Amino acid sequence: MCYEEILKQLLSLSNPEAVKGMARYGINPKNNLGISIYKLRSIAKEIGKEHKLALKLWDSGIHDARLLACFIEDPKKVTGKQMDSWAKDFDSWDVCDQACTSLFDLTPLAWKKAFEWAERKEEFVKRGAFSLIAGLAVHDKKASDKKFGQFCPLIKKHSIDERNYVKKAVNWAIRNIGKRNLTLNKQMIKLSKEILNIDSKSARWIAKDALRELTSEKIQARLNKNKKF
Repeated sequence: MCYEEILKQLLSLSNPEAVKGMARYGINPKNNLGISIYKLRSIAKEIGKEHKLALKLWDSGIHDARLLACFIEDPKKVTGKQMDSWAKDFDSWDVCDQACTSLFDLTPLAWKKAFEWAERKEEFVKRGAFSLIAGLAVHDKKASDKKFGQFCPLIKKHSIDERNYVKKAVNWAIRNIGKRNLTLNKQMIKLSKEILNIDSKSARWIAKDALRELTSEKIQARLNKNKKF
């Protein structure tokens, strides 16, 4: 399928009512066709990995086309320049999260960009840093506990960011790391307790919510079941 054919297909699937529903969940309605993520993943499966096509779809500025670009882009062909360029374009939490947890976290540059973007001022770029961490915690099976532990100072430092999309991603990063194994679970519980003592409304929310899940019977039972003797 060529670029023009895909755009024509996407436009034919436009659903204005769905856009209104998405807006209620904080998804940017601008240039949004309202196509479900499941439909976009289905289309992506038909297309396969297409680097040049992904770049064109992203540059279209259409919300749904950018999501599709995340699904068809080849992680092996993604450069640091491309990651920074796309991150500057983030204007909605769903595009940010899909780019970071369906594509960028699969690249060798993911760890570096997490540290870089965490220091950026733009809300969605900074969110991208912690979305990357959340994605790495799930997808980078070979990374050591020590490597994930390096994120602790970064997480603690930015837990005071009061912006909604940043604090939710910081919380997400803690929870995903803490669900990786029993050792990291204990480390993230300890970190959350430290964050809880910070004089910040955002930090307290992040810590309380993370502790609620990481200390739950369900998570503890799963981690203890999978621990190595």
